[in-house]
Amino acid sequence: MAAAPVERRSEGTAMAAAAPMERLYEGTAPGRGVAAAGWRLCLAHRFEEPRQPYGAGDVSFRDVLRHVGLALRYFRWWYKKTRIEKKSAFIDLLCAIPLQQIYGCPLGGIGGGTITRGWRGEFCRWQLNPGIYHYGTVIADQFTVCLRCKGQTVYQQVLSVEKPSTLQGWNWGYCGHYAFYHALYPRAWMVYELPGQNVVLTCRQVSPIIPHDYKDSSLPVGVFIWEVENGRDEDVDVSIMFSMQNGMGAKDDKSGGHWNEPFALEKEGERVAGVLLHHCTRVNPFTLAISAREKAGTGVTHLTAFNPAGVGREVWQDLLHDGRLESPPGKSTLTEKGELTAAAVCASCTVPARGHRTLEMALAWDMPCIHFGSKEKLHLRRYTRFFGSGGDAAPALSHYALTHYKEWERKIEAWQNPILENSQLPSWYKSALFNELYFMTDGGTIWVELPPDCCDEDLRGQAAAGMSHLLPVLREYGRFAYLEAVTVMNEDVQLRQYLMCGQTAQVKLKNVVPHDIGDPGDEPWQRVNAYLMHDTADWKDLNLKFVLQVYRDYYLTHDSMYLQDMWPVCQAVMESELKFDTDNDGLIENGGFADQTYDAWVVNGASAYCGGLWLAAVCMMCKMAEVLGDAKIRQKYMDILNKGKEAFERKLWNGKYYNYDSSGSHGSNSIMSDQCAGQWFLGACGLDQGEFEVFPKSHIVSALRTIFEKNVMSFAGGTMGAVNGMRPSGEPDTSSVQSNEVWVGVVYALAATMIQEGLVEEGFRTAEGCYRTVWEQLGMAFQTPEAYREKKVYRSLAYMRPLSIWSMQLALERRASQAPAPPQPTQVPNHP
Repeated sequence: MAAAPVERRSEGTAMAAAAPMERLYEGTAPGRGVAAAGWRLCLAHRFEEPRQPYGAGDVSFRDVLRHVGLALRYFRWWYKKTRIEKKSAFIDLLCAIPLQQIYGCPLGGIGGGTITRGWRGEFCRWQLNPGIYHYGTVIADQFTVCLRCKGQTVYQQVLSVEKPSTLQGWNWGYCGHYAFYHALYPRAWMVYELPGQNVVLTCRQVSPIIPHDYKDSSLPVGVFIWEVENGRDEDVDVSIMFSMQNGMGAKDDKSGGHWNEPFALEKEGERVAGVLLHHCTRVNPFTLAISAREKAGTGVTHLTAFNPAGVGREVWQDLLHDGRLESPPGKSTLTEKGELTAAAVCASCTVPARGHRTLEMALAWDMPCIHFGSKEKLHLRRYTRFFGSGGDAAPALSHYALTHYKEWERKIEAWQNPILENSQLPSWYKSALFNELYFMTDGGTIWVELPPDCCDEDLRGQAAAGMSHLLPVLREYGRFAYLEAVTVMNEDVQLRQYLMCGQTAQVKLKNVVPHDIGDPGDEPWQRVNAYLMHDTADWKDLNLKFVLQVYRDYYLTHDSMYLQDMWPVCQAVMESELKFDTDNDGLIENGGFADQTYDAWVVNGASAYCGGLWLAAVCMMCKMAEVLGDAKIRQKYMDILNKGKEAFERKLWNGKYYNYDSSGSHGSNSIMSDQCAGQWFLGACGLDQGEFEVFPKSHIVSALRTIFEKNVMSFAGGTMGAVNGMRPSGEPDTSSVQSNEVWVGVVYALAATMIQEGLVEEGFRTAEGCYRTVWEQLGMAFQTPEAYREKKVYRSLAYMRPLSIWSMQLALERRASQAPAPPQPTQVPNHP
C-alpha cells in the first residue's frame, strides 16, 4: 500500500500564537528528564540586540592619532601573512568574526576537537583541526522525524526552523514555538512537540566530560538519546533519521576523493550500525561516523550516499515510504572535484499507546594524527592510546559511546548534583557555572600522546633538562596544551618587530612567562609567544599570576611533588620581576605605558592591580618556602613583603579604595574593578588572615563596597556587571578603550572576592549582570567574550577568562567550611 502523502509546509504563525511551548517560561514545559537549571530558550526566540565586533569606527580621534604607527605596522604584517604566505592571521583585526547568535553546547571530550550543535539544532561550529575553527552551518546535518500509524506515514518533518535553498524536497520550517533548547554543559536537551500528533520528542545530548576520568574524557564523541512519548490511544511507529555531510562545510568538502561506507560492530552482545564518512584531505584527514544502537524492538537502516546540494527528494521519499532507508550494498564511489556527498542513518521503533521508547544515536570523529599549521611534526591525540592511531577507530568509538553514555551521565550527575540541588544558589548561577566550562573543550585545547622515543631535550630544551623526572608523568597523561609551565625556561633569540611600539626584541626571553603557548597555524610547542602586539617580557603581571596559580593549585591538590617541581620556576620568574622595583621599596612599578594585561590602559608608577598581584605573589613565595623548608628564601621575601605592604598603602590608599596608580595624573585616582586581584588569589588560598594578611581587611571591604557602588550600580543601572574603570564622579573612565569596557572574567573574579570578604549579595548581583547580559540579552551563549561596552560593541568572542566563575564556587565552599557549627541544644539538668 502506498504511503499517504504528507503535506510539505511550515506550521503557520497563527498556530504559533498559542503554541504549547510558551509554557516553558512558566516552568511547566514538557520534556523527559530535562534538568531544572540551565540556559533555556524557545526555538522561535530572536535576540533583539545584534552587536558588532570592536573596530576602527569605535576608536576616538585621539586614539587614532596615537596609534597611526601601529596601524601601518599591523597592515604590513597582516598583508604579508594573509596575502603572501596564504596563512590565517593569528590576530585578525581587519576581518573580525561576526557575532552569530546561534551556538549551543559543543560536542566532544577534551583535546580531541569539537563540533558545536546550535540551540536551534544546526551543526554550526567545527574545531577538528587543533585550534582552527570553521564557522559554517552545514544544512544537510539534520535530524528528521517520521511518524507512521497503521501502516501509513502521518507526519514527516525536518526538526529545523530553517528554510534552505538546497534539499528543497524535504519538509523544512518546523515552527520553533513548539520546541525549546536547554543547556547544562556537558549535556543539552531539545524538546519538540509535534503539532497535532500528540507526540513529544526529547533529544538529550551527552559528551564525556567527567572529572578525574583521563580516558573517556578524551574521546571525540557525542551521543543523542531520543526519548519518544506517545500520548495517542494507538501505537505509533517512530523513525529518527540522522543525516550528515562528509566534511565541515568548508571548501575542502569539494576537493574530491571522499567516500562513505556502511559499518556494523557487534561486541559483548551489543550491536551498533551506521555509516562512516571518510574525509580524505592531504593534511589531517578524518572520518565522521553517524550511528545508532540496535536492540530489541529497534531497527537501524542507512543510506550510504546522497547529494546534499541537490533537491534530496529521493531521500525524503525513501523515508516517507516505510520509515526506513534503503541503500545498495557496499561503499560509495569517490567524489569528484567539486562534488559533495552525505549519508544518513535511521533508527526506528514502535511506541505503544500512552507509552515511551528510547532511540540512541551517536556522532564520532576520528582525526588521530594531526599536524599544526607548520606541518613540521606529527602528533597523536590522547584517545589513540585507547582506540589506536590507524584512522579506523570510528566504529569502536561509536560502539563505546553508545554503550557507556549511561555511566557517563551517572558520573556527571554525581559531580553536578551537589550544586544543582543547593536551593540557596540561584538558577542563573548554576547555568553560568557549568555552561562556561565549554571552553575546556572548545577553547582550542589539544591533548596529545608523548612519542615513545621522546627524550627530555625534545620536550624542554637544555635549559630545563633538570626536570627529567617529569617525563614519566608526561608519558602517563600526555601533553595538554592550554598553558605549560616548562615553557618559562625556554628562550627564542629570534628577533621580531612588535607592532604596538615598533621596537625589535627577542621572541621569548628566558625565565619569563610567555603570553601564549603558540600559534596553532605554526608549531605551538616549539615556538611559543606568538603574540606580537606587545613585547610581553616587560609585562608586570604574567609572571606574578603564574606564581599565584602554582601555589593555588598546590593548595587545592596538596600535591607536594608538583610544588617541588614548580619551585625553581617560581624563583626564576620572581627574580626576573624584581628588576621592576626600581626604588627598592618592596613594590614594583609600572613603566608609564600599557605593560600588563590591560594592554591599552596606560599605568605609571605603583599600581593597585600590578602592585597587589606583586604583594600576593611575594606572600605566596614566603608560604612556598615555608612548606619546602627553604628558610633563606622565606626570609628574603618576608623582608620584601614587609617593605612592600607599607609602600602599597602609603602610595595608593586614599581612604576609600586603592588608586589606579601613583602617578598623580588625571586618571590616577580612577576606581579599577580589578584593584583587589591580589586579594582574590590570597583568599582562594587561605592566605588572607593571620601572619600572611597582606592588605588590611577594612581597606579591602571598603574598596569592594566602593567598586560595587560606582563600577557596578552606577554603570548601566547595575544590570551589566562592573565596568573596568570608573571616575570618582560616577562616570566611566574613557581614557582608554579598555577602561570603558566590562571584562566578563574580571567581573566573576571580582564577585568571588566579594564573596570571600562576606559581601555575598553584592557578589551575586555583580556576576548576575554579566550572565544576563551575555547569555540572555546579547545571544553570546557558548562564545562568552572577553569584553563588551554598555552599548553597541563587544571584543574577542570565546575567551578563556570567564572560567574564573569557578572561583565564586570556591569562595562559597570555603565560607561554608568556615561557618561555625550550629549550637547544640542545652542539656537541662533534672532538679529534685
